[in-house]
Amino acid sequence: MKIKKLWSFLLIILISFYLLPLMIKNTGSGMLVLLIALPVISFICSSIYGLKNGFQPLFSILLVVLYIPSVFLIYNSSAMIYALIYGVLSFIGMYIGSRISKK
Repeated sequence: MKIKKLWSFLLIILISFYLLPLMIKNTGSGMLVLLIALPVISFICSSIYGLKNGFQPLFSILLVVLYIPSVFLIYNSSAMIYALIYGVLSFIGMYIGSRISKK
């Protein structure tokens, strides 16, 4: 696994997990970030990573690990379920990307 390629994608994820929530002003914008923006970003980054690097589950695990501190810093414990959701979306996106790259 090439660390430089891994970290460039994880940096995008990290910025998304910690800067997008700063735009939350009310419940509606909070739901938009948690239910639309972050899952889409996680899926797209994972798909592109899988396309370029193949299926590497460590990426999805690191994505979840990066999200967990944001639950305690920005949200509350009810947002912990999204770690699982983003992780699953990451696995799916990476799998799809890796399958496309093999064709």
